[in-house]
Amino acid sequence: MVDVLIPFSADSLAVPTGLDVHVWAGEPTASSGPDMLTSADTTDIPPQDVLDRVEYYVLPYGFSPAAVELLDRLPKLRAVQTLTAGYEHVLPYVRDGLTLCNARGVHDASTAELAVTLTLATLRGIPAFVRAAPTGEWLQGWYESLADRTVLIVGYGAIGRAVETRLQPFECDVLKVARTAREGVAGFDALPELLGRADVVILILPLTDETRGMVDADFLGRMRDGAVLVNVARGPIVDTDALVAEVGSGRIRAAMDVTDPEPLPPGHPLWTLPGALISPHVGGLSSAFLPRARRLVQSQLTRLAAGEPLANVVLGPGASG
Repeated sequence: MVDVLIPFSADSLAVPTGLDVHVWAGEPTASSGPDMLTSADTTDIPPQDVLDRVEYYVLPYGFSPAAVELLDRLPKLRAVQTLTAGYEHVLPYVRDGLTLCNARGVHDASTAELAVTLTLATLRGIPAFVRAAPTGEWLQGWYESLADRTVLIVGYGAIGRAVETRLQPFECDVLKVARTAREGVAGFDALPELLGRADVVILILPLTDETRGMVDADFLGRMRDGAVLVNVARGPIVDTDALVAEVGSGRIRAAMDVTDPEPLPPGHPLWTLPGALISPHVGGLSSAFLPRARRLVQSQLTRLAAGEPLANVVLGPGASG
């Protein structure tokens, strides 16, 4: 019998024979969807005698310190599964020999939708309309369309591909950049030239030593006048001071679902700059999340019970590359 710890009710899954399922939905937060917390007792961490047996742990969704700190109380743990695509918050707690799996595929639809939403809202002037509503100001005028524009997607993994798919009906040209160049996708070394061609730059790449601070003053300075930077990746990829300077000058605009620092504190200039649109890291927080998360966990439990390799392995035994 293999003990597993997951963040939603076992009743919502077809649990394979040979697994003993325990439930912990994490600490209740404002971002916990109503379907994640299946009952009051699922917010209580199981007793230590249960934790001592857990071999597979699915982290509750989000970035709660308590969720990752629990790894230190799981002596028999063999594999840990995130419900986020990014996993940098887990790395300090992953000891040698542990297999780490991410949620590749779970957030594609939701995050891609938000990337396109932020793009359209910025181009069509929606933030200005919202700000004008309390005074009844009628801001009729000409605004930009996504049609006939050039969009540069920086980071062409699963979510990047989902963004491109959703852009296709809008009659825009799409350029793609990734760390590794391949057919139809340029490498990072092409960014200086491509930035000058793009009306919209969408960031959807992982936070690594290479990408931290990648969007600096030089990067932003190469963007076209009037261009829009959309960040649905990770906040520290962007140099916030450089961004504030460029957006504050009115030369470019920004639509950010992630920021550095995060949460963005009250009084930060990004809240009030006319060319900035901020959403509170909700790229994955939609009704699309839960069914896809359950499908991933169901698949992983089936693999675990059958003794098959887990999917989405990014670190440790079973990782490729």
